[in-house]
Order: sequence, then C-alpha cells, then structure tokens
Amino acid sequence: MIETEQLTRRYGNLTAVDALSIRVEPGQVLGLLGPNGAGKTTAMRMIAGFLVPTSGSARVCGHDVLREPLQAKRALGYLPEGAPSYGEMTVREFLQFIVRMRGLKGEAGYRRFDAVVQQLQLDDVLGLGIDTLSKGLRRRVGLAQAILHDPPVLMLDEPTDGLDPNQKHAVRQLIDVMARERTILISTHLLEEVRALCNRVVIIARGKLLADATPAELEARSRYHGAVSFSAPGSGMSQEMLGRLPQVAGIEIDPLDGRITVFPKPGARILEPVETLLREQGLEVSEIQLERGRLDEVFRQITSGDEATAGARA
Repeated sequence: MIETEQLTRRYGNLTAVDALSIRVEPGQVLGLLGPNGAGKTTAMRMIAGFLVPTSGSARVCGHDVLREPLQAKRALGYLPEGAPSYGEMTVREFLQFIVRMRGLKGEAGYRRFDAVVQQLQLDDVLGLGIDTLSKGLRRRVGLAQAILHDPPVLMLDEPTDGLDPNQKHAVRQLIDVMARERTILISTHLLEEVRALCNRVVIIARGKLLADATPAELEARSRYHGAVSFSAPGSGMSQEMLGRLPQVAGIEIDPLDGRITVFPKPGARILEPVETLLREQGLEVSEIQLERGRLDEVFRQITSGDEATAGARA
C-alpha cells in the first residue's frame, strides 16, 4: 500500500532522509517513530508528493508518486503535522471545498460529506470558523479532509501532538475506528501512541532506518522483558533472599517508592517462583506485575546507542 525504495532527501550537506526503504502492507498501522529531527516529516512529505526526493522512489498503491502523481494522491489521505487548513473558512466551507477539489460531485459528494461529518462528530461546529476551534477539533477537521475521498491509505503526521489527554483519547479512538478499513502510516515521537495504535513500528534517527518490528518484538529487546515488579510495603525483604532463586539474575529496588524489580536469567520465567516465595514469607504484596518490556528504554538504546552510530556511518 505504501512502499519506499532507497528514498533520500538532502539539503546541501544535510541528509534529512537517508536511503529509507519500507513497505506498509494492507491492514497495517505502521508507526514511524523517531526523535525530533529524525526525518519523519520529510519522509512523509516525499511519500505524499509534496517534496521531490533527491534519489530513490515512493509508491502508493503501486503508483509512483513522481510518475503517476494524480493516481497516487487519489489513493492517499494525508494529515500534515499541525492539521493546517484555511482559518478564515468555516468548517462547512472548508470541507465543501475539499469535496470539490477531490472531484466528488452531485449526490455522491453530498452523501460522503454527511457521512464524514457524522463519523467525526462535526455537526455542531460546521458553522464555526476554523480559527476559533480547539486543537482537538482542528485535528478532527484535518482527519475529515483526509478521508473525504475515502482513500485506502492514510498518512497522519503527529496526529495528537500538543493535545490534552482527553483530546488525545478522542483522536486515537477515531484513528482506531478508521484503521479497520484502511492502511495507516503514523509519524510520531510519542511511545504511548505506538502502544495505543500500531501493530508495526519503524524507528529512524538521523534519517536512517534502525529498526523494523512489532511493538512486542521491540519490548522483548528490553532488559525488563520477563521481569517481575511488585510493592511489598514494610516487608524488609532482602535482595539476598530473592537472589537465592536459581532463575533470578538480579534485583533492583526503586529508591523513591521502594518498588522491587526482579530480573530473570536468559530464557527463565520467574513469576511463579517469585509469587511462591512471597507467599511462603507471608508478605502482603500489591501491584505485582510481569513486565512486557519498556519501549522507552529500547527507543533510547536504538536511537542514541551503537545502533544509531552505525546507522549514521552506513
């Protein structure tokens, strides 16, 4: 649905995107993850046809964005960062303008307009000027313009950046619903966004692709993967006692709240033996948790460690 091959963009001596090759398959929600300045927005602008690559190619539903720009753009809905629009227009005027620009005519255009307005719950703000809307409502209007022509592919650049928790939740719910019918590429630097929305993740830094995996596969790279953490107020349980378990590789105690994390040896499962020990000691334990792994730790490792250095030199 989206494919890039050695996609590259240079600005003088700066390489913003460096030989990026990715494929987004039907039904996937791919998170394009990276620190600020990693090249995410530049890559999306090239895929959308707004920037010409220095070299390489991009295709949307099989259509090369340079050789077949109209076909590629018909298949694509794009929400740029910040959801830009015409602030002097009302919501109705703006969306009707998009309907005309997308070539939706007559009854079909009216039906599509009504369906999208209802889906994104914009009925009550159609008469309001876009400049008067909250960030959350502007994102909804931006999503509306991106899906008015019912494209099979969506690209969303930082769709919840700058929103409050309630607005983020509402926008993520909308994206989750749209993902059932479309292939979606989301650019983000928010790890919580990846967990909430994506079934595949590509991590880039300094324009280079450094990782391509599912969220679960990335979490498995964390040293916390398979660890057990718990709180046992007033237990006085020593690290030595936990360390006697043959499956345990190490123990950490958080100096702020006293929460204990027990790390397994490679391939070991420690939840059951840790729970058994706690019961035998008669300890009251709260919030015991089997850790899946921590994306923030893996993200830092990939984007600031040896992998990022190797990617920059490649």
